[in-house]
Amino acid sequence: MRNVPSRDTTCVLSEHDLNELDVKIHQSGNTTPSEQKILYIPGERHRHRPSVADSNRDNRQRILFVTTEISDFVKAGGLGDVSSALPRALAANYDVRVLIPAYREMVHSDLPIELVGHLPAFADLPACDIGKMTCSDGLILYVLLCPELYEREGTPYGCASSGYGDGQDDVWWDNDVRFARLSRAAADIAAGKAGLEWQPQLLHLNDWPCGLAAGYLRWEGIPVQSVFTIHNLAHQGLFDVSRRAALGIPEEAFHMEGVEFHGDISFMKAGVVYASHVTTVSMTYAREITTPEFGCGLDGLLRCKAEQGRLSGILNGIDDSWDPRTDSHLVQPFSCHDRRAKRTNADYMRYHFGLMASEGPLFAVVSRLVHQKGLDLTIEVAEAIVHAGGQIVFMGCGQRHIEDALRRLTARYPGAIAVHIGFDESQAHRLFAGSDFLLMPSRFEPCGLSQLYAQRFGSLPIAHRTGGLADTIEDGVTGFLFDDMTFDSYKHAIQRAFTVFHSTELFNAMQCAAMANRYHWHQSIESYSRVYQKLLEEEKVKANAVA
Repeated sequence: MRNVPSRDTTCVLSEHDLNELDVKIHQSGNTTPSEQKILYIPGERHRHRPSVADSNRDNRQRILFVTTEISDFVKAGGLGDVSSALPRALAANYDVRVLIPAYREMVHSDLPIELVGHLPAFADLPACDIGKMTCSDGLILYVLLCPELYEREGTPYGCASSGYGDGQDDVWWDNDVRFARLSRAAADIAAGKAGLEWQPQLLHLNDWPCGLAAGYLRWEGIPVQSVFTIHNLAHQGLFDVSRRAALGIPEEAFHMEGVEFHGDISFMKAGVVYASHVTTVSMTYAREITTPEFGCGLDGLLRCKAEQGRLSGILNGIDDSWDPRTDSHLVQPFSCHDRRAKRTNADYMRYHFGLMASEGPLFAVVSRLVHQKGLDLTIEVAEAIVHAGGQIVFMGCGQRHIEDALRRLTARYPGAIAVHIGFDESQAHRLFAGSDFLLMPSRFEPCGLSQLYAQRFGSLPIAHRTGGLADTIEDGVTGFLFDDMTFDSYKHAIQRAFTVFHSTELFNAMQCAAMANRYHWHQSIESYSRVYQKLLEEEKVKANAVA
């Protein structure tokens, strides 16, 4: 007979092994099942055994950060970067853990997954296990193990090239169940029903896929506060009303002041209505979404939240990995006064993308290729850029007709325009470092991270004056802004950029100003901490009143 594993050892067991182990433990009087760390094995059936590793012994306040992306493993947009950086920045003051679906990239990564919890089926949401992953820097991820929902080839939202869940790509047909399952898991963890020995005091929910979590908290009477962050109001998670019962949404919640939106169920609206506090990712966007132009039909509701003091704009930031002096992705690191080293990165990018050698400016586009990002205007102005001696490199993926239009543009201007359909993290760093200007004519931009990355690397953004772009770019100092979403307004801003480029002293001064224009996460967490503390104090007052 094999020896029974001793206390605090880690083992990998199948269902047969578990049954055999129960007998041996009973016979030997040795280690109890709850002291075993059972690892998740893809394709195996598992029985949950609680872990002794999780506890509430940490005196810091406990925050569960709920998201659908984290750039460590899977990323479709800026949310992936935020979900990776913000919990880590908050960790100095809070016990922050992340809840995210266990996508195939996570299940098949090198990090082991320890089974620590289980959730039963609810309505039409399947039962699932909860695994725990610990990143090399100590960040703890709780991953929702449900292979039939999450272990798929594609993005978190669909099987198309961007699959952002915006109704413009081939989204997964069961996204309502996939993300309701995530939201219900967050609420159950908050209620202490998941078998974990760690229980959050507050949920931080991100974008429409997590919106129902705020509703489940309210409908179940779970006394845990929630923050709901809108990263992009245009993506609302709309589903047919016939799905209400399947998702476990009570009938009395389907009305104008609940989840109902023009006859559909809106996950986004659920988050806005039921969350204790709503944030979005820049001050300007927080104002914009209270107007009919940018409010996507929810402007009235958001105005009410703002009047109640329950809507805040908190600007995103970037972390220390975006430093041109130390970035390992770069061909050659550089500082703001080291023009030669920056030029080395530019020469590499021209060679890598098949562009001709040039003394003219290099323009970059690093973006999802969708209508929101104003790619149609950039395609229209590309001829003028090339004729003025500039070159353009596009990197991103998205709507097929935009991808096809960029391929045609490359064929039309070989050696002057290049496109990479897809995303490569290392090449993106090098493109920010090697380019002189970043083109970002977004129709709306809640915050935007690309302009922050570009500025840090001395690439001056040329952007529409909207949302976070207006908050992070000082026109004529750290970049260029244009006011009207028209070809002429955009072209005039580009002409200004060419003029500055040919004025070497002014161009160098603007690059140095942009590189010194730090928007770090340390600044953002002060604002988040104020929101958290206000809500936690409110909950304490409620608890004392009940007692």
